Amino acid sequence: MLSRLPALLAALWWGSLTTVGLLVVPLLFVHLPTPALAGGMAARLFAAQTWVTVACCVLLLLISRPKGEVAQYSWAQAAMVFIIGGLLLALLSQFGVAPRIVARENLRVWHAVGSGMYLVQWLCAGITLWITTGRR
Repeated sequence: MLSRLPALLAALWWGSLTTVGLLVVPLLFVHLPTPALAGGMAARLFAAQTWVTVACCVLLLLISRPKGEVAQYSWAQAAMVFIIGGLLLALLSQFGVAPRIVARENLRVWHAVGSGMYLVQWLCAGITLWITTGRR
């Protein structure tokens, strides 16, 4: 069971990013009465997604090496840059980009930056999932 935990965490991370970004948020803009209402709800969902990302990444980092060992598991060596990159992107997006979008400060630019960061984070999660589900 413990050997499957990295794949489970990576799947939760990638799956939640996919569900929120590609399904739930677009549906908000289709079904809620105003874009402002949809945007406010989307901001809350993206904030929650940030904490899912933080939890998954921190747990992946914590289980990346056997207890009492210096060397990491092979999956962790391959995925480390993507785990840390995805974690940093999530935090930068939440605390650097999202406040500017909410303040409607140069909205097009910051929305494009945030969308790009979300896409790269999604790729980091997908690559991590690919690595953790590989043959051992």
